[in-house]
Formats: sequence, C-alpha cells, structure tokens
Amino acid sequence: MNLQSFLEYHGIVANPFADEDAQTDLVFKGHCISSTYHPTWDKIYGNPTEPATAVVFGEKGAGKTALRMQIVRHLADDNAESQEARTFVVEYDDFNSFLDRFRERFRGRRRKMDRVLAKWKLWDHMDAILSLGVTQLVDRILKTKSADHPAACDLKKLPTGELDDSQVRDLLLLAAVYDQSGAETCDRRWRKLARKLGYSTWKARWDFLLGTAVTLGTAAILIWQNWWDYLTTPWPYVIAGASWVPFLWRSVKACWRGWRVTRQTRTLNPMRKRLRRILRRMNDNDIVGQPLPRAQRSDDRYEMLAKFQQVLTTLGLPRIVVLVDRVDEPYLINGSSELMRELVWPLLDNKLLKHPGIGFKLFFPEELIGSIDRAEKSFHQRARLDKQNLVRSLEWTGESLYDMANARLEACAKGDTRPVLSDLLDESISHARLIEALRSLRVPRHLFKFLYRLMVAHTNTYTESEPSWRISAQTFEAQLALYQREAIEYR
Repeated sequence: MNLQSFLEYHGIVANPFADEDAQTDLVFKGHCISSTYHPTWDKIYGNPTEPATAVVFGEKGAGKTALRMQIVRHLADDNAESQEARTFVVEYDDFNSFLDRFRERFRGRRRKMDRVLAKWKLWDHMDAILSLGVTQLVDRILKTKSADHPAACDLKKLPTGELDDSQVRDLLLLAAVYDQSGAETCDRRWRKLARKLGYSTWKARWDFLLGTAVTLGTAAILIWQNWWDYLTTPWPYVIAGASWVPFLWRSVKACWRGWRVTRQTRTLNPMRKRLRRILRRMNDNDIVGQPLPRAQRSDDRYEMLAKFQQVLTTLGLPRIVVLVDRVDEPYLINGSSELMRELVWPLLDNKLLKHPGIGFKLFFPEELIGSIDRAEKSFHQRARLDKQNLVRSLEWTGESLYDMANARLEACAKGDTRPVLSDLLDESISHARLIEALRSLRVPRHLFKFLYRLMVAHTNTYTESEPSWRISAQTFEAQLALYQREAIEYR
C-alpha cells in the first residue's frame, strides 16, 4: 500500500509531517506561520510598538526556531502597515563566524574552547550585533542585491537625505568599524556610502595636497632659477620633508586608532589597514571625541549603539528587535551545555536587555535553565530575569499538539476538505487516548516524527489490492511504544 494513496484517500495532497525543521518546512512557512501559535506567543512577541525582551527555554524540537520565524513574519506585516515607524530586525543566530574570529586571537592551549569562551564578554556580543545591524543597513542603503537579511527589513527606500551632518558622520564611523559585508571590498563600499550620503572627503586630504604642492613647488623653483647648487645643501630636503609632517602625523594617528580598534573588536575580521585608510579619509574634527571600541569595556559600545539607534530613527526605524537563536549549533560548541553557558551568560545583562528602543528575543535550549537555577546571586542581580518575560519551558499540551496536527492536515488538504487526525485512526482509539498519547510526545518535532512513522508502518502492512484506510489501535500503540523508547535513548 502506498503512503501517497493513503493520504489522497483522506483528501490530503502532500505529507504534512515530512519536515522536522521549521527553516525548511514549507507547510509551516506557507500556512501555519500565521495561524498556529504556542500558548505563550503573546508573552514572547509582545507589542511591536514597544519592543520588550523575552527569554525562552525549550527542548530540541519545541519550536524555538519556528517562533523566531513567526516573529519576523509578524514584524514584516506590521512594517508594511506602518511605513513611518517601522522595526529593524537583527537575527543573531549564526555564531560560527564570530566564534572562529574570536578563537583566532588566541594561541596554544588558550585556544581550547572552554578557555576561549571564558574570555568572551558582553562587549563581544555587542560588537557582533552591531556588525550584523550596520552591515544590513549599509546593504539597504547601497541596495546590495546579494544581501540576505530578515524579511521584516525588506525596506524599499530609506530617506538618507534626512540625515544631518552629525548622523552622516556617525553612520560612516559605524560602517568603518562594523561593516562586515563580503559583497565587495570594504574600502569601496565605504566610498560608495560616503558618496551616497554626500560626505566630502577631499578636505581630509589637505595634508597630502600640502606635501605634494610644497615638494613640487620647491623642485620647480630650483629648476626655474637654475639653483642646482642647492641640491647639495639640506634646505630643499628640509622644506619638502617638513611639508609632509602633517600627513605623516595623521597617518600615524589613523594607524594607532585602527590598531586599537582591531585589537579590541575580537569577533570581527581583522581590519587595521582598512580602518587606517578609511580614517585617513575623514576629517579630524569628525573623529576627535567620538566613541570607538578601543578598550575592553561596554561603555563605548553603548555609545555606538545609541548612535546607530539615532540614525535608524531618522530613517524611520525607531525600534530594534534582536533575535538570538541556535546557540547550541555552532561546531565549536557542539551541543555542550557548559560551553553554551559560557557563550550566552555575558549576554544576560539587564542594562543591555532593557536598553530603550530595543527588544531581545532570546531562545535557549532547556539545558541552560538548570544552570540559571544554580547560578550565584550576583548573576541574578545582573540579569534580572524576573523583569525579562521569562518562559521557563516551551511546553505543549496534548490538546495543542492535536490542534497543530489538524492545522497541518488542513493546510495540505485539497479543495474544501478539512481532515482531522482522528479521521486517519481507527474508531477504537478514543479521543482521550489520542490526547494522552500526544501529550507524551511533548514537542512538535516528536509529533511529526511519530505520525510520519505511524503512517509509513501502517501502509507497509497492507497491499494496494487490500488496503486499509484507517490506522489500527494495535499499530498505533506499538509504534508509540517503540518511538518513546527511542526518544528516551536519544535524550
């Protein structure tokens, strides 16, 4: 008996339980993303007009990634309705590149991941988040076609002409430090951005022009007056050399600033030479007194974050939502709860999580909730999780899983057909027993795996000439017991 014929008999055109990952689940993306929600959805999503932080813990397959994708979709819909005050979304869910760059800063035994992550601090997270946000914004302004960013930030046009001179300077400084695009060279992107914003760089070349003019002028006078004897004296060289002192001094300062920034931004690509060239193109008055991440502290990052927010507000994006997910997936973490704790603990800082205008949505594996319960008092005083919309477990009831299964069946049904899960099962399986069985599965991923396996086992039991269109109680109970044993071993 064929599985497809079994589904078609019940009016289902595609298998609703074939996918287990929300990122590749077309049924979820096409239908359930806007209709099927976890019971704590309102607490996690909040109100987009006033972003709030939520800290969510859930076991594998509980739907953390699906919740993140739903938040992005709903923010996209909200942005489409409100063109004047929209939300800027930063998805901080791929840690591999940041961890690789951070680890490259260490040598020898210090490269062991437990020792590496012991050095990971709050400002390293802030550098990573700012790099994602600034790179995305520059991509939007320059209309980079190869950029891949959240759908919620599919911005057609940004009013860059409304930025004042100080905000243009701030955006160019942010781009110099945090633009990590691989679409083209950073120097070229920065020059294109400066032209787009109407920032003139020729004034910053006065020292180069002075040195060139004095050197050529001295040579011209010697040739015109036929003063060849002066070439044997030091004066022509002293005059020409003195004219290059301002250029050399500015180059040394730019190199020093670039070295300090590169040394302290440990999660970003090394950029000393690039930063030196960019800072040489900016006027000294635009750099002196401005915050740059030149020390191991968060104060400079908070100032850079505030400048980034001011730029976004002028561009019609007064709100920021940062989505943190998949902290257990980096290959250097490899699912280790101890390494995950070292990675995410610095991020749990009340000053950052309650920063005005920013809402953090943190999706963490359930293994970390035990570490939080055992944490010292100083950690709880710093994190203040009691103020962060804490969801200790993404629990699913049997009833909610039953509704989810029915929603997916309906999404894959043809025409006006509305099949439910009970239609696929023998009448001897009572509704109460079905709910109890689904409750034991706990999370959507186990639900999908079990139902897929159940249908395959049923169709393999019968032939096309003698089919059975309902799954028997015996098959149901046998497959449930087998799956539960395997799930326990897997955990």
